[in-house]
Amino acid sequence: MTVEAERHHALLRTWSDAPGIWGFLTTVDHKRIAARYVLTAVALLAIAGLLAVDMRLQLSQPNMGRMGPQGFNEAFALHGSTMLFLVSVPVMEAMAMWLVPLMLGARTVAYPRLAAFSYWLYLGGVLMLWIAHALDVTPDLGWFEYPPLSGPAYAPGHRVDVWAQMITFSEVAALAASVNIVATILKMRPPGMTLAKMPLFIWAMLVASLMTIFALPSVMLVTSMLIADRLVSTHFFTPTGGGDTLLFQHLFWFFGHPEVYIIFVPALGFVSAITETFSRRTVFGYIPMVLSMLAIAVLAFGLWVHHMFAVGLPKMGNSFYTAASMAIALPAGMQIFCWIATIWSGRPMFRTPLLWVIGFIVTFVIGGLSGVMTASAPLDLQLTDTYFVVAHLHYVLIGGAMFPLFGAFCYWYPKATGRLMSERWGVVSFVLIIVGFNVGFFPMHLLGLEGMPRRIYTYPAETGWGPLNLVATIGTFISTAGGVVFVANAFLSLKRGKVAGDDPWGGSTLEWATQSPPCAHNFNEVPVVRSLAPLWDRDGRQAMIGLSATCREVLVTSAVNAEPQYRHKSPAPSIWPFLAAVATSILFVASIFTPWALVWGALPVALTLIVWFWPNRPRANATDQQVTRS
Repeated sequence: MTVEAERHHALLRTWSDAPGIWGFLTTVDHKRIAARYVLTAVALLAIAGLLAVDMRLQLSQPNMGRMGPQGFNEAFALHGSTMLFLVSVPVMEAMAMWLVPLMLGARTVAYPRLAAFSYWLYLGGVLMLWIAHALDVTPDLGWFEYPPLSGPAYAPGHRVDVWAQMITFSEVAALAASVNIVATILKMRPPGMTLAKMPLFIWAMLVASLMTIFALPSVMLVTSMLIADRLVSTHFFTPTGGGDTLLFQHLFWFFGHPEVYIIFVPALGFVSAITETFSRRTVFGYIPMVLSMLAIAVLAFGLWVHHMFAVGLPKMGNSFYTAASMAIALPAGMQIFCWIATIWSGRPMFRTPLLWVIGFIVTFVIGGLSGVMTASAPLDLQLTDTYFVVAHLHYVLIGGAMFPLFGAFCYWYPKATGRLMSERWGVVSFVLIIVGFNVGFFPMHLLGLEGMPRRIYTYPAETGWGPLNLVATIGTFISTAGGVVFVANAFLSLKRGKVAGDDPWGGSTLEWATQSPPCAHNFNEVPVVRSLAPLWDRDGRQAMIGLSATCREVLVTSAVNAEPQYRHKSPAPSIWPFLAAVATSILFVASIFTPWALVWGALPVALTLIVWFWPNRPRANATDQQVTRS
């Protein structure tokens, strides 16, 4: 056995998880944790999609009686809450958690145990919402739960409390994942990968994670205030007690509109990575692309009143938010032109991932144009709470985020599994989903212009809305069939797919330099980067040597220039993140029944955290050793 092979096996022994259920509960492998996120989100996507099909069946014809108003409200609240809080944001962070260390040539994320904790807490939020549904305590006031309808006077019971505490679960988990991603990007880049040489995907994940850190505390605060109003009779949103119902909307939408871009910005990273690989050239306009993402991040926090044009705010304020809402279209448009220029000037290979990119561009342009329309306060005042807004929302979120996610899934599937998905069935699913989506949602623009309000469970025949609703329902079934084909293709390809090799697409970034699927430690040595496309670098590759093979060591570099600083011992697998998440989940659930849960529930949380962080470090000089370049 060669020295290199011996080192590889030593690293496998060091970084591999324990077998069986103990390894399942204690793993801190970022790839396994991210895969759990993705599989959970896909399962929820399927369930929430079935709820959407059920609602479309109810609306397919006038005066349908399949669902009553209560059932429709519950289906709508479950669908929206699941898709926006438990699917869209978590799946994007999962892609970052899986890919960022691989793109950085790193062996793990900055805080492996925090990554495990974030998933278990996310799973706690999922179980809370859906177990409550099984127990007939389903939220029924939409995915936004506006007071005063969600206040104690109008919503007795615990339906609203379940929704509000589910938000706390999902957002604490998202904050933990985002802090992890930011720290990994800033302090674990390979030598030579300065900020000016980071792949656009890494920039997208950095920007989205920073947005998450700034946006999510707002929604966690507002839902906690709502629970306090309901549980201990505070009056944050109760006008008779000196509160203000519009305060809820301001705090909620200060998170809510940036959330759209927290979902959308990672999709920009997917599109850039796919476009670069299949155009056989680096993305046109690297600096404008980075500046555009930063501009989107800044502007996204300045237009939350875009959702509140109908509440009676001063016209001068509405004008400001109209301008901000229109201005954010400019950096997004610049990126679209850069991708088109990349494809136009390259040598495009029209495989399934690139088809999803093209579908994204066309669909997102339609959604962006309707967004510019609703950015105008006078027009939005007429279209608010109509199906025009429903169409716009889905064109932006599905066309602008889910379509790139489907392309990313096809693109990185061979890296995760070692096999290629069927190209033929990939094209079939693409066509079905794209056609079904547009047949399903484009008529909703017309329904909105005809005055059909959103969130109604039936309508009379004399409105004339029946034919367009029937078309929309047919489109939903077509896109659902496409989704079934897509999932079947993914599962069948695990065994029957063509063996992919390490780099089946000829990619340019570092994740394609390791084996498929990646081993437990990702890379034997940390690579050195000298360009934006290190795998296309004709001068050959270099690597850093000096990291131990017998203990979990990672290289820490400077935040700006990625200069090697020191070796750091990465935490080993532990049961305590799981136990801490269980203790935190018990505290969160119990706190919607009694405020004393915050006192007594804090004790087991504190205990698990103390044991989790109990110092167990070797001497400093054992790890702060010099690394060298070979």
